[in-house]
Formats: sequence, C-alpha cells, structure tokens
Amino acid sequence: MKKETEAIAQDLQQVLAGQPWYGKCFSELLNEVGEEKFYSKPNTASHSVADLLYHMITWADFTRYRLEKKPQDMQEVEAMDWREINPAEHSLEKGMRQFAACIYSIIELLKAKDDQLLEEKVDYREYNFRYLLNGLVQHTIYHLGQIAYVNKLLS
Repeated sequence: MKKETEAIAQDLQQVLAGQPWYGKCFSELLNEVGEEKFYSKPNTASHSVADLLYHMITWADFTRYRLEKKPQDMQEVEAMDWREINPAEHSLEKGMRQFAACIYSIIELLKAKDDQLLEEKVDYREYNFRYLLNGLVQHTIYHLGQIAYVNKLLS
C-alpha cells in the first residue's frame, strides 16, 4: 500500500508549488522576497531569508540522502546547518532551484516506495521515516512562516 507515502508526497508538492491551506507556497513566497531583501535581517538577533532558505536545504538534503540510503558525514551536515551565507555562493535563485529540486527528488523517491518505508528506522537517527518525512513538511511550513514574517518586517 502507498496511501500514506502518497499523502506525504502530495503535502510536499502543495508546500512547494501548490495552493496550501495556510497561505502562500514556497515558490510564491520566495518570489515575493526578491534579491534586495534576501540577505537582510530585521534586527541583529534575527535570521535573514537566506539563512532560513539554506537551513531548509540542509534538512531537505538530509532527508533525500536518507531515502537514497547514501552515507553522509554527519559533522558536515551539522556544519552546513545555519551556515555562513556568502552572497557570491548563496543566491536566492540558486537556493530556490536547489530546494525545489531536492523536494521534487524526494517526491519521486516516495512514489517508488510503499508505506512499509515509514516504519523503517532512519540512519543516524533514533526515529523512523514517518517521523522524518512528516517533520520535513512541518519544518518547511514553519520556516516559510518565518520567511513571510521577515519579508513583511523588511517591507
């Protein structure tokens, strides 16, 4: 059976480029930010949209690698989380493409799996794929809310 994996894939699609119930999807929201506000912080204690986007990429990549059963250096993963943003390397357009490509890869991987996957333990973690994948959806929505708020504060 694929009922739950298909539902998670559909949730990821809605968050990325659909019409989610809570508001704007990833692509619509990030297109509104614009390069001029991408690196700005509303105050010294806040994250920029760039910080938030590249943090989201870190954990989407982690999820994709776990689904692909590829090894990862977890110290490197942790170092990429809340990385130092370099405007020459970390642009809005590049980050949007990278995040979308990763989510689409996860969706495709889920289409090839059945619900048994959800009970499997995730490498390097003490939880299963159900927890990880639902967490990825929630994590993305949470940070999209932050991005919307930062964008509003900077407007």
